[in-house]
Amino acid sequence: MSRDLNLPYLAVAAVAGLLFGFGLYVSQMVDPQKVLHFLDFTAIPSGGWDPSLAFVMGSALIVMFIAVRIGRARGKPLLDVQFHEPEFNRIDRPLVIGAALFGIGWGMSGICPGPAISLIAFWPQYLPVYLLALFVGSYGGSFIIPSGRDKRLALAR
Repeated sequence: MSRDLNLPYLAVAAVAGLLFGFGLYVSQMVDPQKVLHFLDFTAIPSGGWDPSLAFVMGSALIVMFIAVRIGRARGKPLLDVQFHEPEFNRIDRPLVIGAALFGIGWGMSGICPGPAISLIAFWPQYLPVYLLALFVGSYGGSFIIPSGRDKRLALAR
């Protein structure tokens, strides 16, 4: 049975998605203004800075730190045949440029792609334009810098 049809794997993915969605809503991270108030460090002296996004990120880092430690002690994951480490693990020019572009887009809109997907449930009027631009940008980026998967496919041809 392929991983795509593995029901326990899909169940874990569904639970993770539900937790992520509920967490985004409860923490108000679906509100672009909340995120923009976190990114505005100039508001610290006036008390207008909102540190709540740091707590969301901190929670994710703690969970992932523990999960990686547990995972390294195991031979393989529960629902897969092997751990899948990132293909690229160095800081290079495309990473820095991509991170800067991502940060500019996030700072301009206050919407990160994860919360953008969850905003579909509420469908604010600007969301279709944002999502279309997000998908066009992502797809367009694959022409500029092909992913590792794209490179392997090109080499196989």
